[in-house]
Amino acid sequence: MDMGWFRSVMTAVLFVAFVGIVLWAWSSRRRDDFDAAARLAVDDQEEDVIIRGGVR
Repeated sequence: MDMGWFRSVMTAVLFVAFVGIVLWAWSSRRRDDFDAAARLAVDDQEEDVIIRGGVR
């Protein structure tokens, strides 16, 4: 086993891992979770306004 073969195998493994992560992130089952995460900052600011009675 030489270094070129090892590099080829590692490239293939990392590529498969990358494709798996992309498919996981773009799957329709994850949409609700990512939408909720995207609204976290906005929801937090809205709660601040309600608690403090207005925007400073």
